[in-house]
Amino acid sequence: MSRHIGIVMDPIDTINPKKDSTFAMMLAAARKGWRISVMTLSNLSLRQDQFWARYQTITVQDDPNHYYDLVSDHEGGPEAFDVILMRKDPPFNMDYIYATYLLEFAERAGVPVFNRPGSIRDCNEKLFALQFSNCIPDLIVTSEADQLRSFQEAHGDVILKPLDGMGGASIFRIRPGDTNRNVIIETLTQLGHQKIMAQRYLPEISQGDTRILLINGEPVPFGLARIPSAGETRGNLAAGGSGVARPLTDRDRWICDQVGPVLRDKGLVFVGIDVIGDYLTEINVTCPTCIRELDASEGLDIAGDYLDHLASSLP
Repeated sequence: MSRHIGIVMDPIDTINPKKDSTFAMMLAAARKGWRISVMTLSNLSLRQDQFWARYQTITVQDDPNHYYDLVSDHEGGPEAFDVILMRKDPPFNMDYIYATYLLEFAERAGVPVFNRPGSIRDCNEKLFALQFSNCIPDLIVTSEADQLRSFQEAHGDVILKPLDGMGGASIFRIRPGDTNRNVIIETLTQLGHQKIMAQRYLPEISQGDTRILLINGEPVPFGLARIPSAGETRGNLAAGGSGVARPLTDRDRWICDQVGPVLRDKGLVFVGIDVIGDYLTEINVTCPTCIRELDASEGLDIAGDYLDHLASSLP
């Protein structure tokens, strides 16, 4: 059955189709014969209490030199779509938050939105993991410099990171005797006005920070271990890490068993969790990536499986 899928995302001409998971979803939709339309945050609006969008209908092909064609421009209300995907990359700023409120009006009009906008808004990707205290490493969240210094002195080797970053941006490692400790704390906390996270350093990062994708709470059987480049502590692909697919371990599956039911309850249907060694470090609910790398390595069709699940839930 043909469907019309609307995708809220960054401008399509700015993506890297060879690596972009949203593009993988578009290709899967095209294989199903679905109509595909794209829109940015600035294209969303309300008219009285009705969701409204300007959108571009496109066709796509798996060719990095010519990966989409514009078919037509449109605008309309929620009845134009069978389903909407919220796939905008962070930064998770106020414009992003306002967009989640607008998308809730589309939900109220009967259009399924994935992931659920209210849950995206509520589940900060760093703090959401703290709901699973038996899965996470030792950490602290605070804006107070003395608490951060005490945590570092107790654990020695720690990672400091903002609560709203992505791609490894502004992540610092502090070791005993680091003379830059105070200035790092001052910079990240904006002199005590911004809460950040300090986390015990996990030496298992040398074997990779593994991204595990879950569809409706069930994990894909392989994760992408993002291994830091030489001299780095960050495995993020955007920070120069290299991705290696690996089967999930028993511990990985146990962590997924803890997290999966909560994801289903919250309508977080496509999620990426990050695992270092035995520990859950983040739960990515906004725009999880790594589909294309895992598909290419293991012969999977993750986006196709995701759209199959969506199709089964549509009226």
